[in-house]
Amino acid sequence: TKPAMETAAEENTEQSQERKVNSRAEMEIGRYHWMYPGSKNHQYRPVPTLGDRASLLSSPGCFECCIKCLGGVPYASLVATILCFSGVALFCGCGHVALAGTVAILEQHFSTNTSDHALLSEVIQLMQYVIYGIASFFFLYGIILLAEGFYTTSAVKELHGEFKTTACGRCISGMFVFLTYVLGVAWLGVFGFSAVPVFMFYNIWSTCEVIKSPQTNGTAGVEQICVDIRQYGIIPWNAFPGRICGSALENICNTNEFYMSYHLFIVACAGAGATVIALIHFLMILSSNWAYLKDASKMQAYQDIKAKEEQELQDIQSRSKEQLNSYT
Repeated sequence: TKPAMETAAEENTEQSQERKVNSRAEMEIGRYHWMYPGSKNHQYRPVPTLGDRASLLSSPGCFECCIKCLGGVPYASLVATILCFSGVALFCGCGHVALAGTVAILEQHFSTNTSDHALLSEVIQLMQYVIYGIASFFFLYGIILLAEGFYTTSAVKELHGEFKTTACGRCISGMFVFLTYVLGVAWLGVFGFSAVPVFMFYNIWSTCEVIKSPQTNGTAGVEQICVDIRQYGIIPWNAFPGRICGSALENICNTNEFYMSYHLFIVACAGAGATVIALIHFLMILSSNWAYLKDASKMQAYQDIKAKEEQELQDIQSRSKEQLNSYT
């Protein structure tokens, strides 16, 4: 009949539209999976039967579970965290002891009057308290960044159910990127500042080496080789004696305080450099994770729209079949 023919034509038109939508959606999903091999489409996976579920529950062994757990470990964040902890520990521990040794050297040899270096002693004591705060803050911040790496890796690889992200989660990731950038710039300044005492101690050590050299050792010119610590600006010009020459300077270089402080300042400077590298590593990781979260959220929204369209097409097909059955 004529209504039946019109209904069949409408049904053919709807089926052709459905095939176009499905083909276009499949092409987009295939392109996304090609760009991001770690992504999976959990939404349209066929639901297993009860027997299949029992076999799936019984099949994975300890090895498969270990492989799955290892796949969710953010190795890049783990390496950056270890490097950050190591650098901060070296800088804080060695810097604290080296500052205490520097004060002892100044009080015993370069500034015998306490009032001359009172300000320097207060600054060094304040820096030691700052070191305590830096160690505590970066211990917590490193753990937070490592936890964020675990979350992002599990979310992108979809190891624990379907991937879900919110605007708040992406905003937090962006905040970590900005904060890590600021801390990286600050640690560049700390790295440059930590090189200043290394330079000072190196000048004193090199002067002592000149005194110990065979060309100058035992001659009258040894007493004319001096080091004036006041020229570095750490003590005022009226500090006494402020200037050490000859054999007295050589005795200072042979003390345990000078030897330990010099090498500890070198290690502290190296620790600051390692922390800068770790923060740069963290910055690259966080930027990459934020980009993955942004792309994955767009893909999630696309899959939701596609599922809604497919549901509407199924509803139209079911209504068309009901109308066709009512005419027959």
